Amino acid sequence: MTDESTLAAFRLADSFLPVGTYTVSYGLEQFVQDERVTDAADLRALLATYLRRQVGPAELVALRAAHTAATAGDVAAVCEADRRLTATTLSAEFRESAQKSGARLLSLQRDLRADDTLDAYAARVDAGDAPGNYAVVLGLATAVAGVEERVACLLCCHGFVTGLLGAAQRLLSLGHTDAQRLLDELRPVSVEAVDASADRSLDEMTPFAPLVDVLSADHERADRRLFVS
Repeated sequence: MTDESTLAAFRLADSFLPVGTYTVSYGLEQFVQDERVTDAADLRALLATYLRRQVGPAELVALRAAHTAATAGDVAAVCEADRRLTATTLSAEFRESAQKSGARLLSLQRDLRADDTLDAYAARVDAGDAPGNYAVVLGLATAVAGVEERVACLLCCHGFVTGLLGAAQRLLSLGHTDAQRLLDELRPVSVEAVDASADRSLDEMTPFAPLVDVLSADHERADRRLFVS
C-alpha cells in the first residue's frame, strides 16, 4: 500500500466519518434493556459473538467479494455480493441500517473522488439493482483507494467494534478507559474473524446469531428507542 492508501484507510476507519453509524446499536440497546448485557464482561462476550458469527461469515465475505470485483472493474459482481449480503441478513433493522450508512458512505466517496467504478455502482443502486450495503460499499471504496483487501477487512471490524463501544458508552456506565481496554482485548477476535472469512465464497455466507436476530425484532417494536437499530 502507498502512503496515500494508508491515509485513506485511516480516514475510513475514523469515527469522525459522517455515515451515521453513531445512530445504530445493532441490537445492543435491546440486550441492555433486557438486562442481558449489564457490564463490560457481558459486552465483550456479545461483541466477540458479533465478530465471529455475523461480521466474519457475512459482512467480511461480501466485502472481500466486492473488493475483488471492484479491483477488476466488475460492477455486476459487486452488485451480486451486495444482493447476497441482503439475502442473508435476517433482521430488517440491520438491513435498513446497513443500506442507510452505505448510501452515505457511497455519496461521500463520490464527493471526494471521481471514479468510473463508483459512479457505475451508484447508478445500479439508484436503479434498484443493488441495495447498497455498507460492507459492500466499504469493499468498493477501499479497492478504489488502493487499500489492501485484508486491511479493509480489519478496518471493517475495527469500525464495527468502535461503533458499538460508542453506543455502549451511552447505554451503560462504560468509561473511556474501559472502552479502550475492550477494543484492545477484541483485537485477536477481529483477526480471527478476518482469517475465517478468507476462504469463504458468497455461497458460504452463513451468519448465525439467533438471539441477536430475536432481540433485534423485539427492538423494532420497542416503545422507546435511543438508536434506530
